[in-house]
Amino acid sequence: MKLKKIAALFMAAVLVFCLCACSGNKEEKKPDPTGTITETPTEAVTEAPTADVTETPTEAVTETPTEAVTEAPTEAPAPKEVVVTDMIGREVTVIPGSYKRVVCIGAGALRMYCYVGDVNLLCGVEDIDNESLAERPKMFDASPRPYVLAYGDVFSTLSSCGVGGPNAQAAEAEKILSCNPDIVISEYEDVEKEDALQEQLGVPVITMKAGFGGVFDTPFKDSMKLLGTIFGQEAKAESLVSFIEAETADIVSRTKDVADDAKPSVYICGLGNWGTTNHLMTAQNYNVFSIANVSNTVNDLEKGGIQPIEEEKFISLGDSMDIMFIDAAAVKNIKPLYQEKPDMFDECKAWKNGEVYLEMAYNSYYTNFEIALINTWFIAKTVYPDAFADVDITAKTNEITKAFLGKELADAMFSKPASFGGYQKINTEEFFK
Repeated sequence: MKLKKIAALFMAAVLVFCLCACSGNKEEKKPDPTGTITETPTEAVTEAPTADVTETPTEAVTETPTEAVTEAPTEAPAPKEVVVTDMIGREVTVIPGSYKRVVCIGAGALRMYCYVGDVNLLCGVEDIDNESLAERPKMFDASPRPYVLAYGDVFSTLSSCGVGGPNAQAAEAEKILSCNPDIVISEYEDVEKEDALQEQLGVPVITMKAGFGGVFDTPFKDSMKLLGTIFGQEAKAESLVSFIEAETADIVSRTKDVADDAKPSVYICGLGNWGTTNHLMTAQNYNVFSIANVSNTVNDLEKGGIQPIEEEKFISLGDSMDIMFIDAAAVKNIKPLYQEKPDMFDECKAWKNGEVYLEMAYNSYYTNFEIALINTWFIAKTVYPDAFADVDITAKTNEITKAFLGKELADAMFSKPASFGGYQKINTEEFFK
């Protein structure tokens, strides 16, 4: 009996121990898996990555690069003075890219500047180029001057730096000073006068020059490059020069193999020469003919350059003129002559055969260089139509004015009164009536 009680107490004690052991194991295992899934991973996902994504990269992107971009240019060295040689051999000290107030004086200076420079830097303009003025020289208003067509709205807002025009043979220093320029671009080619003007103004005076060959000549291209250097527009200047050279090479390549006996004889007249131009004003070394490999009817004059020939010589050459080109600048002078003497072209083969063509006036307040290039395409296409069948002269006009002035100007050019609608074959029975 006693042994049974002892055995019962022993079994009860073992049972209690087992229950306690099971209860203790359950309490150890429960927090472990719960803590692993809901606490540790939560801290790893929501805290560690958040710090990596929103703090470290933000500092790297918004602070370090910003400091590098905004501070580096500030530390760039100031523009340095350099000595340039202008187109009449004068050495002038300039600070490239520093100029903010520009004045252009003399025939063609503003036009050249507009090809390369920023027109928004202009602080004065000659009256002849400001069409908003009532009192000003107006002799070229009827003809297309592409730089005025492109930027006339800018010119109309500027102060006068002088009258300008073909009768202005000297710079007007007082008017230039009133514009407060920091540089002057000039077309006056007298070294002593340019030096004196520079000393009087106290700012650099840089002289441009085109050369006899105009747009095709080295001096014109060098003038563009000089402007590019002075105004920090080297790439723009080089691009324009490259464009001109490519256009020239294209024309030459299409015509260079034409045999002499296959070339028609061509007469050019009406070339601008200080306003005194008509059917007798010509040139035996017309550079456009040279580029386009055109045979010039006139080839035995004593000197080169634009000049008049005698009426008798014109008549004697008439039967050899296969094609005639008239510069539009001469129409106003030829028309009254024709009305007085309707038979004045009767000995001209081109006139009788209806082979008379109108080119745009390329001289109006000096040379319109882009028009001279367009005229070359037109003449080449007219003389050698098969070689230029793919060329549309209106599209070519727009291409060239955009390269020179950044704008397509064909419509505006052809709409000018002295353009008579643009490039064309003249109706010889009606045109001058």
